[in-house]
Amino acid sequence: MTDKPVHRVRGVDHAAFPTFDPAATVRFYRDVLKFPIVHSICAAGWGPERHPDFIHFFFDIGGGDRLAFFYYFGWEPAGDQTAPGDAWARLPHGTPKFFADSRHLAINVEDEEDLLEYRRRLDESEWPVEMQVMHETIESIYTHDPNGYMVEITRALRPVTPQEDLDAELTLRALCDVASGEAPSMDQLLTRKAELIVERAASWEPTGKELV
Repeated sequence: MTDKPVHRVRGVDHAAFPTFDPAATVRFYRDVLKFPIVHSICAAGWGPERHPDFIHFFFDIGGGDRLAFFYYFGWEPAGDQTAPGDAWARLPHGTPKFFADSRHLAINVEDEEDLLEYRRRLDESEWPVEMQVMHETIESIYTHDPNGYMVEITRALRPVTPQEDLDAELTLRALCDVASGEAPSMDQLLTRKAELIVERAASWEPTGKELV
């Protein structure tokens, strides 16, 4: 193992929160604050039994940092959500664990060596690693801090490509189109996304260099 500083963290990879209004969330962060959409994950049939389908989408907030949101199909919080700043306090006792854990902090490290070092430190502490997951573009370990908040430590497996950024933009356009409708679902989102891909493809100009 090479010598490295004791402090290995390079900053926040992303902070994540749930959203009940993805269209307004996109308008605020992308259109008002000008944070581009850079990645999205369509998760169907993921996780433990009865875990809802969800979209996990990311905004580039500069400096290599991202802000992320979850939209869960078919799940709404109970209680009055109209008072600014007080909505979370009125979520009922027994709110699903997947919803509580969607609000988490993800910390970025450089490589597998660093990730395994943090796993070792956590496993030797009062807060051992609860799971280690290989995602689409990152590998992560997870635990809960003393306050009960989920903490993720993650390393990049590869860069996110411009094509994936475009896929994220189309995914979010589709989500905004279907989320305000009646009983939105993953099937509706994928159908709408396919329509948007067809619409975009119809506008592409042939260059004569396409692969055949």
